[in-house]
Amino acid sequence: MPGFLDRAKEQAQSALNQGKQKVDEVQAQRAGNDLLKQLGAAYYAERHSSGSAAATQQALSALEAHIAAHGDGFLRG
Repeated sequence: MPGFLDRAKEQAQSALNQGKQKVDEVQAQRAGNDLLKQLGAAYYAERHSSGSAAATQQALSALEAHIAAHGDGFLRG
């Protein structure tokens, strides 16, 4: 019986880890999408005289940092 309980515990832990990983991936995708929207808004504002090049550069830098940390998978979705 202990072998069965050990296997059940391992499977439960594995499922928990997979769920956490999926949640982390979804959160990273949402953050990437938000940064991409911010970049678009900054660029639009810059082109229509109500924004600055510095704001666009800052948004681009934040997006590039996110991509370096989490990859660019959110750009394909």
